[in-house]
Amino acid sequence: MRSWGLSEKPGKYKWVMLEKAYLKVFQMPVAKINGLDAIKTRGESLGILLELVGAAPVKEGTGRIVRYDLMPLAEVGHPRIDVLANLSGIFRDSFVNIVELLDDLFRRATEADEPEEENFIRKHGLALRSQGVDNVSARLFSNPAGDYGSLVNDQVVDGNWESGDELANTWQSRNVFSYGRQDKGQARPEVMEQLLQSTSRIVQEIDSVEYGLTDIQEYYANTGGLKRAAEKQGGKTVNASFVESFSKDTTPRKLEDLLRLEYRTKLLNPKWAEAMANQGSGGAYEISQRMTALIGWGGTADFQDNWVYDQAADTYALDEEMAKRLRQANPEAFRNIVGRMLEANGRGFWEPDHETLQKLRELYDLADEKIEGVTAVG
Repeated sequence: MRSWGLSEKPGKYKWVMLEKAYLKVFQMPVAKINGLDAIKTRGESLGILLELVGAAPVKEGTGRIVRYDLMPLAEVGHPRIDVLANLSGIFRDSFVNIVELLDDLFRRATEADEPEEENFIRKHGLALRSQGVDNVSARLFSNPAGDYGSLVNDQVVDGNWESGDELANTWQSRNVFSYGRQDKGQARPEVMEQLLQSTSRIVQEIDSVEYGLTDIQEYYANTGGLKRAAEKQGGKTVNASFVESFSKDTTPRKLEDLLRLEYRTKLLNPKWAEAMANQGSGGAYEISQRMTALIGWGGTADFQDNWVYDQAADTYALDEEMAKRLRQANPEAFRNIVGRMLEANGRGFWEPDHETLQKLRELYDLADEKIEGVTAVG
């Protein structure tokens, strides 16, 4: 895949390879485009989008990209794949010129004189126009102008949600705002709804070995929330794939596989657990964060593998020495660790045996008493 985005310097880019057959099944994928990732990789996430659409940059004499041109279908080698681009607030605000160039690209793709079966952007645009929708080529969506975040993570952290559909509604309501040459944050819920209904896959680039899907809340809050929203609108499972640009193997990997790998290598890794416990308060907080993210992925992506909760409980709660160290180092973090396990059971994500459940309740009460300063008398 040609990584053409913010700029282009031959030899500086990795090539991300997607099988042609893989591309052909995409009528409507979603590309997640984050600002910091785009900066660090010099636009590789945009390369994913351009490859799907079948476009290439046009540069002026100084090397600055001034336009994205549609490549002839014969050169593209696959149909033009429609893309709903979900932009982070940082990307939206930092690269207004790129947003406008991409918006112009989608407008021309919608108007291209090409067969609908070879240009899904045009196909979906015509369908939207027949419904009287304004700006049928709107494909670049983000949060309200000047605002950031999906707020899904706030709901998960606070525990004030009843179902995954509620998280989906939150994500969608926060990301219906269109950007480009015409739109400057106009809410277009009718376009977003139609695009989500036909979404078949989510594609996102990961460029960091330090921060993964289980490390920070934003991944489930944005990618997970998007996945749930698309499934709610379309009534079918939507697969999410991630391209690890830091690796030599850039084959797209499934969300579920990456989550299992990360939980094995971090949260459930005895060496990682010991290292976090040795860090005291900060380490306990890191463990706590990952337990919250586990709930977030359960609510947004239905990731509910019992073995993850089983081993987490054995490692951080049922091991008396570890539980004591964490409770003493950071009582609030320890209460959250245990509390998320109890929450997982309450939400139907995990089914521990009665003895384990009772022990967790006792540990939660003990941590609560320590935080409240309650001591037993007599």
